[in-house]
Amino acid sequence: MRNALGLLLATVVAALAITGVWYYVSKPNAAKAAAQIAAARSSEPAAAPANRLATKSTAKDDVEYTGTVTAKPTMPPPAPTPKSTCANPDALGISRTVVVDTTGGPGFGLDHFKQFDFLADREVVLTFDDGPWPGNTPAVLKALADECTTGIFFSIGKHATYHPEILRQVLAAGHVVGVHTWSHANLNGKKMTDQSAKEELEKGFSAVKFALGTNPAPFFRFPQLQHRPSAVAYLGERNVAMFSCDVDSFDFRSKDADQVVNTVMTGLDKKGKGIILMHDFQKNTALALPTLLRRLKAGGYKVVAMKPKGTLDTLPEYDAMIGQDPKLPTTMTNARPISSVIQTISQ
Repeated sequence: MRNALGLLLATVVAALAITGVWYYVSKPNAAKAAAQIAAARSSEPAAAPANRLATKSTAKDDVEYTGTVTAKPTMPPPAPTPKSTCANPDALGISRTVVVDTTGGPGFGLDHFKQFDFLADREVVLTFDDGPWPGNTPAVLKALADECTTGIFFSIGKHATYHPEILRQVLAAGHVVGVHTWSHANLNGKKMTDQSAKEELEKGFSAVKFALGTNPAPFFRFPQLQHRPSAVAYLGERNVAMFSCDVDSFDFRSKDADQVVNTVMTGLDKKGKGIILMHDFQKNTALALPTLLRRLKAGGYKVVAMKPKGTLDTLPEYDAMIGQDPKLPTTMTNARPISSVIQTISQ
């Protein structure tokens, strides 16, 4: 009995010893294993954020990460950059373009016509009279091109027949070509009759068409701003818009280019906007224009382009009169085509 009881007690003691040894060995090893796992996890590369790809090195000694990442979405191609036709990033440019329906002969320029006050504050329209003329008109064209802006040119018919190649350059550069009578006669003069006034108008229209090789714009300005009532009515019947001005440069009596600039800017600062009257016939205007355009830009002024809805149909009898005029330069019959004078090299 005593021997059996001793054997049972020895068995229990042995079992407890074995359990203690397992616990003693297993617990530290489990903790150590956990520590090793944690250490291993902490040394793993972090998972790539969503919507980004992990960078894969091409170096031979680098280890490529092969963890699971969210693929980068396919991005649309960037929008093409609009092609600029202006090489001057700080150019005056053109703020807006208006199309004029000349039906009934509307008038513009508040000095004489009050009905159509379409310009907003700090908006201007650049206009030039009496051309085309060698030296001066090309210089005006260059100044406008350098500032990527535009104007309306009111050509004298005779001058158009003298220098058709220059007038064609005006048109080719994208400017509007209107008319300023045949010979710059004062249509409101005492000796002027209604018939002679009509001839001044129509011969001017036909001469400009003859020089351009195409119809001019239905835009007209009276010489000396002398608006003969019967001529105003006639232009209304012909659906030709009439232009006065808001600011006169008086460049024809300016002593130098600086005076032209100061006269225009003084008038604009007083009125705040307007149609500016200049002459591409005048040397001082050609010299002043680069500075004037920069002053307009600095002053916050913006150029508005005016374009007619249609063109002016000339009268056949006056077209024939111009073509047969013996006083016209003989080179007119062999005028160079516009493609030989102006060519588009980029657009």
